[in-house]
Amino acid sequence: MKKIQFIEKDADLLPPYDDRIFKALLTHPDAKQVLIDIVSTVIERPVIDVQIRNIELPVMDIEEKSERFDVNCTVENGDQVDVEMHCEERVNIGEINRSFINKYIYYLADLHSSQKSKGIKYKDLVRTYQATFSVHPVFPYCNDFIHRFSLRKQNGEQLSDQINMVIIELNKLNDLLTKPVNNMTSFEMWSIFFKFAPDIEQRNLINDIINSKEEIGMAATLLREISKDEHERARLRSRRMYETDRESDRLTSEEIGEIRGEIRGIEKGEKRERERWQVIDAENKAEIARLKAELEKRQ
Repeated sequence: MKKIQFIEKDADLLPPYDDRIFKALLTHPDAKQVLIDIVSTVIERPVIDVQIRNIELPVMDIEEKSERFDVNCTVENGDQVDVEMHCEERVNIGEINRSFINKYIYYLADLHSSQKSKGIKYKDLVRTYQATFSVHPVFPYCNDFIHRFSLRKQNGEQLSDQINMVIIELNKLNDLLTKPVNNMTSFEMWSIFFKFAPDIEQRNLINDIINSKEEIGMAATLLREISKDEHERARLRSRRMYETDRESDRLTSEEIGEIRGEIRGIEKGEKRERERWQVIDAENKAEIARLKAELEKRQ
């Protein structure tokens, strides 16, 4: 594929930070070299070949996400790599993003245990990587935008490299926008491309990155092609409308719940007030009766 030299200033690109567009881009028939470079960046070693698997983890409950939109692949030595874009912000209750972390640990462990073990020694099991690009903050109190996790001992020494998680926060890239492209890492360039490719204000920077890294130039060409697909645009609009409607319904339900809570509070207050006045009224009646009886004695 011929590398494009630039993206036109007014080009209307679909956002690669949308999970559906992200998957369409990385699983495109002409995107193998793009995926190889991304996987090499994620697992921090050169990858020669990748094979995409159309295996998506089964939905065990009707409330689970029916489409995971991840890119599940294996590399030449058999290691499993799952790459996905997380673009939907969820409400977190309690500890910050505990549900987010637990969810990906669950899927990572499930993917790792899905490999065939019959007739294979445990020491020969392949490594599994879960890489998640997130549009929304996951670790808001940490300045780093790349986070790597593996099994480690209490002193920090690695226990095993069998399961690995990589989380990339795309909301923390603003400081990189002024960094010279020739000083950027591959991770930085890919992250900026995924987050800012549709942003006209950052088009010059994106074009500089395209000209500095051939694989991102390939991805840009494919993104332009995907962006011309009216069916893809229609699906994106439909999904956004669904998400907007769902969020509106959620907020409306919260407002209704708040109003109902206020009504219950008022009703409880009124009940307490009536009960208090009933007591006072009973006490007054008893005092009046006592006074009348005292008066009759003295007459």
